[in-house]
Amino acid sequence: MLGTFLFVLGYLVYRSPLPEIDTEHETADVATANAGKTSIFQFPHLILGAFAIFMHVGTQVIAIDTIIGYANSMGIDLLKAKTFPSYTLFCTICGYIIGIITIPRFISQVNALRICTLLGTVFTLLIIFTHGTVTFLGHTADISIWFVVLLGLANSLVWAGLWPLALDGLGRFTKLGASILIMGLCGNAIMPLFYGYFADTYTVHTAYWVLFPCYLYLVYYAVYGHTVKRWGFS
Repeated sequence: MLGTFLFVLGYLVYRSPLPEIDTEHETADVATANAGKTSIFQFPHLILGAFAIFMHVGTQVIAIDTIIGYANSMGIDLLKAKTFPSYTLFCTICGYIIGIITIPRFISQVNALRICTLLGTVFTLLIIFTHGTVTFLGHTADISIWFVVLLGLANSLVWAGLWPLALDGLGRFTKLGASILIMGLCGNAIMPLFYGYFADTYTVHTAYWVLFPCYLYLVYYAVYGHTVKRWGFS
């Protein structure tokens, strides 16, 4: 079903009236923008955005890849536990659809980013502090696992919000800035190691504290960090 959905989505993108992107020539405006800048590190909102992507992709992988082990710790056998990542991904797709419908007609992209990062923070606290057995979709488990599932919704529109904010105003540095942002994807590999360390040291439940500082940083970037145009304090 997911493959069919992505195939249809790809076809719609192919048929959509998107302009061709000329990567070989720059317009006069782009070529002269930020002419006084000499380094990509002179754009704080870009560097902060790369760290935000690092945190974001880390939270995505943790939410999807750890939920089977978390379900198993509640006594759910592997055959049933392995369905939980699909619930998280379903919530992510629901978030995509909500974004398509509401952005920018009803809500701006930056406000959608702020809402999603705040939701991620709230869901993380609910994972840690809520307890109680519930039965839902044929699974009897602690309620906290469903907040791990809902992280898929919180994460759905974060990437789409971070990318344009981090590249805003880069002008002729845009291509290099995009490369810096892509390097932030290493969070996929690094952040789960922190979760694994704390899961081994404490419990798989306690290890979800790793998500909290990540979402706090994402909230900071969504609210203020993307507006920082120079290093230092004023």
